[in-house]
Amino acid sequence: MISHSVEEQELHGLSDGRLIASRRTEVEIWLASHPHEAAQVEAWRAQNAFLHRAYDPILVAPLPARLLDAIRRPGRFSLLRAAAALAWLALGGIVGFQVRGEYPSTERQTTLPYQAALAHAVFSPEVRHPVEVDATQEAHLIAWLSKRLGATLKPPHLEAAGYALLGGRLLTGEGGSGNGAVAQFMYQDGRGARLTLYVRNDASGNGSGETAFRFAREGNIGVFYWLDGRFGYALSGSAEKAELLRVATIVYRQLNP
Repeated sequence: MISHSVEEQELHGLSDGRLIASRRTEVEIWLASHPHEAAQVEAWRAQNAFLHRAYDPILVAPLPARLLDAIRRPGRFSLLRAAAALAWLALGGIVGFQVRGEYPSTERQTTLPYQAALAHAVFSPEVRHPVEVDATQEAHLIAWLSKRLGATLKPPHLEAAGYALLGGRLLTGEGGSGNGAVAQFMYQDGRGARLTLYVRNDASGNGSGETAFRFAREGNIGVFYWLDGRFGYALSGSAEKAELLRVATIVYRQLNP
């Protein structure tokens, strides 16, 4: 008999592959008649897959030779050296989890396109809470994000391009020399496909030195990004490159009439 009560923690367990087999079957059957919850589980699975691709290499990164030497070196402080090495490894894992990703250089992880793609991958699959403030409160959303970024924002309206504004959220950026605040605006077309516009203050902190309208791809996420004065902009999505370019051009023209 299938329980009519499925807890959210069980849905998380299912998406993580940690739910016991007997209960997993029951929950999967329950999800077949609850499409909203089923979509949320798939969104969590997509997030998990992205994070594993980005950060699993850190788990197999070797301990630096200088720390291994410190552990092996004899003396009264060898135990302290070992403890320090282990502490370094733990700290490195935490910091690396946040900024290194799947690439060997930390610089790339602070670039505008990488951070925009990561934010898109994390939030665009969300079903219940894709944004913090929805489009019905657009005036409040713009005033709030403008205050946090220290300048007036003008989120584009893309209805003519087939995308409606869902709303936005405040994020914390990496690598910039400004206040670290980032705005993310989310759009959706009639088929449910989503695009996000990532807006970061102090664009000089993007780590690339590029000022042209450029394209990057992080996994299956395409990003068109550019710098404009004190801001860096990045439009992200899993759409084809031509579609992203079409919308990015419209965004750019609205921001620069």
